[in-house]
Amino acid sequence: MKKLCLPGLLVAAALAAGCASAPPRPVLYPNAKLMQAGEAQAEQDIGGCVALAESSGAEAKDSSRAVKPLAQGAAVGAAVGGVGSAIRGGNVGRGVLGGAAIGGAAGGVRGAFRANEVSPIHRNFVQRCLRERGYDVIGWK
Repeated sequence: MKKLCLPGLLVAAALAAGCASAPPRPVLYPNAKLMQAGEAQAEQDIGGCVALAESSGAEAKDSSRAVKPLAQGAAVGAAVGGVGSAIRGGNVGRGVLGGAAIGGAAGGVRGAFRANEVSPIHRNFVQRCLRERGYDVIGWK
């Protein structure tokens, strides 16, 4: 039974990562520029700003936003597992490994959900680009 837990948690994390949808896009306020340009032109301008951001190095997804929670979860899990085993008088090494596996899996799931978030630098770049083109970004969806 114990040997099935870690693979099951890793499969759950992978499934959560696979269920992530497309990254959010800017939502524009219906100002004079949007009314004049129309939806089709606005979408083209959004695409242009996104492409410009990515070609300038401001990538939409920051892989560290997904990996960092996994590492943090594994570290916390290892510490808790080791301390718990030491208090109970059990095998500290097994406690550390088990805690790291569980914490890493939980952090991996959290990271999978965060992987779909737009990096703050990319978001700021796109918003500035659109503002310079006359649009007013009111949020991301």
